[in-house]
Amino acid sequence: MDTELLLGNERIKTRLYAAIRAESLSHCYLISGPQGSGRKPLLRLLSAGFQCSAAPSQRPCLRCAQCRKVLAGTHPDVIIVDDPDKQSVSVEQVRNARADAYIQPNEGNKKLYIFPRAQNLSPQCQNTLLKIMEEPPEYGVFLLVTDNPEKLLPTIRSRAAELALSPLPQPVVLAALQRRFPTQSADALQQAAIAGSGFLGSAIAQLGADAAVLESTKTFAAVFAKNDRLGLIALTTSMERMNRDALRRELEDWLELTGQALLSRAGASGVRALAKTMGAARTKQALLSATQALRRAIEYCNANVGAAHTLGMLAADL
Repeated sequence: MDTELLLGNERIKTRLYAAIRAESLSHCYLISGPQGSGRKPLLRLLSAGFQCSAAPSQRPCLRCAQCRKVLAGTHPDVIIVDDPDKQSVSVEQVRNARADAYIQPNEGNKKLYIFPRAQNLSPQCQNTLLKIMEEPPEYGVFLLVTDNPEKLLPTIRSRAAELALSPLPQPVVLAALQRRFPTQSADALQQAAIAGSGFLGSAIAQLGADAAVLESTKTFAAVFAKNDRLGLIALTTSMERMNRDALRRELEDWLELTGQALLSRAGASGVRALAKTMGAARTKQALLSATQALRRAIEYCNANVGAAHTLGMLAADL
C-alpha cells in the first residue's frame, strides 16, 4: 500500500496486505477513528484492494483502471449509501442498497457499499442492514466508517472486521507536513503537528486553505504566476481524464483564486497566499482575462462538453 496515502498504522497495513494477497478479505469492515485520522485514505486503499485487477501479490497497485476509478471516486461498483443533506440515512436507502446488492457487479470484482456516517444509522437501519450482512452474495462487501463504533449494535460489530486507526508520533506527522508543504514556515508546521494530536488530516486542516488545496491547484497558481505556457499545457493535459464534476470543482477553485488575486492587486487583505503570489506576478488585465476564460470553461463543463476539449480551450485562452 502507498505509505503516503496512509501513514503509520503498520499493524492495519500488514493485516490488510496479508488478506489482500491471500484473497481472504472480509465481506464487512468497520473503519473507526476521529476526523482527520486517515479514515478516507484507508477506505480508498481498501476499496482499491477489493477491485484491483493486478495479480494478488501486487494489489492494490493503484495504477490499473479499476484502482484509478476507485481513487477518482468514479467506480460504478463502489456505492456510497448516504444523504449529506440529512442527519442520517433513511431506512428506505438501506433497503434499496440491500436490494441492489443482489445485482451482479458492473465491472469490478466486488460490489462495495460504503456507509460514511455509520454512527448515525438508526437501530432500524442497522437491523435492516444486518439481514444482508448475515447472508451476503459472494461479491457483496460492506464498509462502515465511524468516529464512534460504540454507537453501532453489537450484532453489527460482531460481523465486521474492525480497523481502528491510531494517532501517529508527532515527528512522523511533522515529516509528512514538511514533504507536502515545503514553503510553509518551520514554526507553522510545528504548531500544526502539535494541534493535530497525532492525526495528519487534522494537522493539514490547521494550516488553512492553501495547505489543503489540491496539488493541481498549486501547480496552476505557480505556472500562471510565471506565465509558463508549457507548464500550463502540461498541467491541463494531465487533467484530461477527470470526470466533469471533479473538473468543474477544480476550475471553480481556480476561478476563486484568480478573483482573490485581483482583490490582492487592489490592496485587499485576508486573501489566500497563492492568490497573493498570482496577484503580484501578473497584470490586472491578465487576471481579468483568466477569470473570463475560467468562467467559459466552467460553462463548458455545465454543458457536458468533454474534459479534453474544455481544457484545450482553457489552455489556449490562458
